[in-house]
Amino acid sequence: MTFSLAALDRETGQIGIVVQSKAFAVGLAVPWARPKVGAVCTQANTNMKYGPEGLDLLEQGLAPQEVIERLTRADEGYKIRQVGVLDASGRAANYTGPNCMEWAGGLTGDGWTAQGNILAGPQVVEAMAAAYTSAEGPLAERLLSALKAGQEAGGDTRGMQSAALLVVGEGAVHPGGKLIEIRVDDHHTPIDELIRIYQVRKRLFDSRSGEWVDYQGDVMLMTEQLMRMRKIPSLKALAEKLGIEEAIRGSKISQRFLQAIAAERMK
Repeated sequence: MTFSLAALDRETGQIGIVVQSKAFAVGLAVPWARPKVGAVCTQANTNMKYGPEGLDLLEQGLAPQEVIERLTRADEGYKIRQVGVLDASGRAANYTGPNCMEWAGGLTGDGWTAQGNILAGPQVVEAMAAAYTSAEGPLAERLLSALKAGQEAGGDTRGMQSAALLVVGEGAVHPGGKLIEIRVDDHHTPIDELIRIYQVRKRLFDSRSGEWVDYQGDVMLMTEQLMRMRKIPSLKALAEKLGIEEAIRGSKISQRFLQAIAAERMK
């Protein structure tokens, strides 16, 4: 009852996963990724151990197909599992257990893997792959295009409930190298909501140019909410807590400070 796509952006080195399911909080269980290592999508009757263990195996140098063989060989429930694995060089593989509910299967290509179960048919993963490989722009946006295309092709036959987007890479201030982590845990149109939240984030970060950001609007609201939650009395005290030396210049705050604030809010 889940479909997902994991991909590598060769230009930036970013690795990302996008997923939707007729299940609560899919972002908690399915997507796992580590900078310079790879990604694992563990789904169907999800074995969450596949995530961290699969990433560890990739980090040890095993190829994606070898990782899948190692994970499933050690799992008595391998017949009801589905998993997609991608490494930091772009090699990809996926596996669908013989007892996964139809339609279930996957596709792989250079730098991506798409997989799903309880789907309307193979056209779902085919549409995801076509949309991803033809899209342009940041990795996150190409992943979102793929997810939307999968849903438009029929998606999960049981319906929609939750969706998630995860992108990791160098330069992240969040633990685990997370550049973007957005989860919609329970919504009647989770993909649309995921895209909406991504656009809010983009207005806060990606659409801003320069190293310094005006302290107003959404930036002020997000920062002051964090200070109230953490009982921190001032911007200066918040900057000291987050270890940002040059955080404030008059009515502006630094992009690095803003990124640290966003990461702190996710904890």
